[in-house]
Amino acid sequence: MPDLIQSAMEKNRQSEEQIDKKEELVDESSLNVDKKIDSQLSEEENAEFEQDPFKKLQDDLAEAKDKYVRLYAEFDNHRRRTSREKLELIQNANEQLIVSLLPILDDFERAEKSYPGGGNPAIEGFLLIKSKSEKILNQYGVKVMEIGQGTDFNPDFHEAITHAPSPSESMKGKIVDVIEKGYLLNDKVIRFAKVVIGN
Repeated sequence: MPDLIQSAMEKNRQSEEQIDKKEELVDESSLNVDKKIDSQLSEEENAEFEQDPFKKLQDDLAEAKDKYVRLYAEFDNHRRRTSREKLELIQNANEQLIVSLLPILDDFERAEKSYPGGGNPAIEGFLLIKSKSEKILNQYGVKVMEIGQGTDFNPDFHEAITHAPSPSESMKGKIVDVIEKGYLLNDKVIRFAKVVIGN
């Protein structure tokens, strides 16, 4: 039995040696192929260099310059884009607060319409508060959309609530009445004007 194990071990060792020899032969042949390729490449480069010694340097310089110009342009575009985004963020930072204050201005206008005439000190104080509120909002770039009867409907600024019979043929498809004023913040619509269209 021990002789059988020894012979099996001997056969295993011989087969491993044969595998190692084959691997060495494969490594040597691949190394020879790599050397041939390298020598051919270097011969081509040398021949090119001998024909025009500065061509390779000029090509390398042109490639580096092209990469530099592209990188600089990309950086410049990024800088402009981020500065524009920061400016827009600063200009529109108070947008949510302003939008939440707009219903208060609507209430001021409704209250003003319900009190005809003047002379009452309470009404004058009320109107003073309204005008101060409008001035403060104007300082931050808030503008009321100027819309009159007969203005053409523009979906970029107006929101049609309903249709109503137009008083004349020329008013068809135009704004007949304004239900709620629209507002702009730095020329950006923050609330669409709710209007009635004539049909």
